[in-house]
Amino acid sequence: MIQFISSPVTLDAAAGEDAPRTITGVAVPWDTPATVSGGERVMFSPGAFDTEGKRPKLLEGHDMTQLRGVVSELVNSDEGLLFTATFARTAAAQDAIELIKAGAYDSVSVGAVPVKYKYDKNGTMVVSQADLVEISLVAQPAFKDAVITEIAASQPDDDETPTPDIPEEETMSTETNPTPAVEAAVVPTTPLLAAQPAKPFVMPGMGEYVAKFLKGGAEFAEFNARIKAAAPDVTTTDTPGLLPDPIVGPVYTNLIANFRPVVNAFGVRAMPQGSGKQFQIPFVATHTTIGASNGENVALDAGQYVVNSLTVEKEVEGGYVRLSEEDMDWTSPEVLQGLLEDMARRYAYRSDDVAADALVAGTTNTNNFTSANIADPTEWITWIYTAAADILSGSNGHLPDTLFLASNRWASLGQLEDGSGRPLFPQVGPMNAYGALSPNSDAGNAFGLRVVVDSNLASGTLLIGSTTDGAFRFYEQNKGALSVEAADGSLSRYIKFRGYVATAMVDSTKFIKAAFV
Repeated sequence: MIQFISSPVTLDAAAGEDAPRTITGVAVPWDTPATVSGGERVMFSPGAFDTEGKRPKLLEGHDMTQLRGVVSELVNSDEGLLFTATFARTAAAQDAIELIKAGAYDSVSVGAVPVKYKYDKNGTMVVSQADLVEISLVAQPAFKDAVITEIAASQPDDDETPTPDIPEEETMSTETNPTPAVEAAVVPTTPLLAAQPAKPFVMPGMGEYVAKFLKGGAEFAEFNARIKAAAPDVTTTDTPGLLPDPIVGPVYTNLIANFRPVVNAFGVRAMPQGSGKQFQIPFVATHTTIGASNGENVALDAGQYVVNSLTVEKEVEGGYVRLSEEDMDWTSPEVLQGLLEDMARRYAYRSDDVAADALVAGTTNTNNFTSANIADPTEWITWIYTAAADILSGSNGHLPDTLFLASNRWASLGQLEDGSGRPLFPQVGPMNAYGALSPNSDAGNAFGLRVVVDSNLASGTLLIGSTTDGAFRFYEQNKGALSVEAADGSLSRYIKFRGYVATAMVDSTKFIKAAFV
């Protein structure tokens, strides 16, 4: 399934006891290309979704365990697919509504499965029919025209906490039969207490302790107190077998899923099929000549049209881990799932690193930047416009659209201030701002250019260029995971993850990097 992320918008909140708990907006704009979660560029044709089909789910962050409601209405319009979603009456749904009101969630995203599609000449997947599975609340935009336009949510009292609906059968009494009648008996007016020794507390076994531990609460607290009372001299160091180490939540990883800023900026092109380690990209080496007439009955200027080819080398990127059968069967959480996710994320980092290195190495044109004035906005403006003018004149009229920055150069850009000490790129900026950058996003815009910051770019990298016309290309065939049984007779398997990648700098005149002096 492909996940498409849309864009932010200012929300209007309606309150009231009888107000509906809904959001309304544009889920997908028509004929608008965007880079999706898998790295491919995709756009939808008008009417690509069945508005009368099964109602999609309303989620948070494309996580089916984070259900918040259902999509109650879908409508095709001239601009795109319109939607209305209704929140369930749960505490989690109410939390999501509050996040929308606060502006933390200002976008929606769709999860869809393409059914009918084709690729245009630019390598963009054009989807004419797709199944809409879910719409999610997200905070990171990609489709700039897909927005939430309205939210209406009832406002609970300060002391009111939303509670989930309880099925009727759960509220029924547990007494299925009436209490049987008891015959009257003559008893002494003072009860007789039979003297007997206190029943000794038997130290629990491992199974009983774990059962009480999982129940938790007051029951486990009382149980634990009885253990201490029965054996006051016993400490936790004496009973390690009774004290399990609980695993809390999923395995933590500091790798970001699908972290490929440079790759996503240019988009992924399908690796050409066929045998061989190389393939060719044709390009015009010599253009024809057009000039003024040389006079009546005099021949026009002769021209020549030459097409050469660029040879591109395929690369294999991958790695493997040897995993025992016991490790696969006995671990909890299962080691295999975490291992595959880790390998996929490492592959994403590695393939982006290959693209970043190739982009910098292929950019041979440089313009000087006075590093002593890195905090001076005029130095940035001078360099950007000088580089843009060089690209304009050197590439037959093309202009740049993107700034590529290493982490330290992005930090310097984000800290620029005007003569009054005001940020040049405020997160919430006035109409005359030079752009908008945020420390929690690897994207933004500055001086009218898209900003892409990537930790895979070497320290000090500042590069300007064009991403829309194929001057730099990234090809890929992600082959994913492969499981191979070990040949030495052991109960183990090799888990491998691999893919084919290739990069090509077709036209270096459209890129310039800073030479800091």
